[in-house]
Amino acid sequence: MARIFTGCRPAALLVLAAMAGSAMPLPGQAQGMPPATVTVVTMQPQSLTLTSTLPGRVRASAESEVRPQVNGIIIERLFAEGTRVEAGDILYRIDPTTYEAGVAQAAASLSQAEAQLGATEREYVRAQELSTRGVSSEQALDDALSARDSARAAVEVARAQLRATQIELDRTEIRAQLGGQIGLSEVSQGALVTASQTTALATIRRLDPVHVDVTQSAADLLAWRRGSGATHARDDSVEVSLTLADGSIYEHTGLLTAAEPHVDEQTGVIQLRMEFDNPDEFLLPGMYVQVEMPTNTVEGVFLAPQEGVSRDRGGNPTALVVNAEGVVEPRNLTVLQDNGNTWVVSEGLTAGDRIIVEGLQKVAPGATVNVEERADPATEAADTPSDASAAPAATHD
Repeated sequence: MARIFTGCRPAALLVLAAMAGSAMPLPGQAQGMPPATVTVVTMQPQSLTLTSTLPGRVRASAESEVRPQVNGIIIERLFAEGTRVEAGDILYRIDPTTYEAGVAQAAASLSQAEAQLGATEREYVRAQELSTRGVSSEQALDDALSARDSARAAVEVARAQLRATQIELDRTEIRAQLGGQIGLSEVSQGALVTASQTTALATIRRLDPVHVDVTQSAADLLAWRRGSGATHARDDSVEVSLTLADGSIYEHTGLLTAAEPHVDEQTGVIQLRMEFDNPDEFLLPGMYVQVEMPTNTVEGVFLAPQEGVSRDRGGNPTALVVNAEGVVEPRNLTVLQDNGNTWVVSEGLTAGDRIIVEGLQKVAPGATVNVEERADPATEAADTPSDASAAPAATHD
């Protein structure tokens, strides 16, 4: 038995050596493996305008509540709900019968006052002639003069009364005071309305342009004013973009037009007003939107692709960078904010650094790698031939 074991020892040693080699590569073999290939993006510093996303609501640039100014019964509605009306258009008619009678009465009172004025003027002329001839006393002349002046005042009162009743008659035709889109009518034909009622008959809104009211924190406001020197009261040079509730970008840019000169004590925010063109009346009052507003301009920052930036256990942003020798280095980054699909990095990168964006799972700090620069999507699309140009030319026998 001893001889059999001794004879098999070399074969057993070879088997053990083969098993050990398959389970754990030798250091020489690991070092002999080719370097992994990773995809990188080369960083270059640039100037960038930082933006802040501010929530807000769309408001009509002007709004008019249609209300009656006299009492009466609505006898007619002269507009279609939800359509455009112009300033001066008749919207409702109130029964004018009572007011027409008032105008007729005032006109009669004016005629009576004018007749009385004529009589007093003639009496004054006679009193003057008699006083000149010494037939009547000065007292009679003074009385005639007072009667004439009183009659003139009575005529003015009657005219004013006629104007007042005519104004009330005119107000039985309720007209639009603003051009814009009119909403639903709150009353119908036959309804009784009063001059002091709290319910508006309808509401007219001007939708081109529209206002967007947003809120900004007082801290951000101070940083913005220090960086730009603006007062936030009005700055037509500040263009802002609008993101709609579905995530799409509104086609028209807007301008910062006003700011409430007051900080809310409860929330610590200030209200800003933007103005946007709305020629197609696509934006409607009450819509929730987000405004991308410029807050500051920074120099020498880097736009690091988000897929190349991760977080360590402490939540700090880090990236793996390939140095000039092709060795992977870890970098701690200072991120200011996001910018689309990139991070705005102010510290941790230098010009020419190559951030790994693909193949991160194959490398570790200290490893030597081969690099491939990621193609610019715009350049790659320009270099790709269209289907028509890529198709081979037909040959004819």
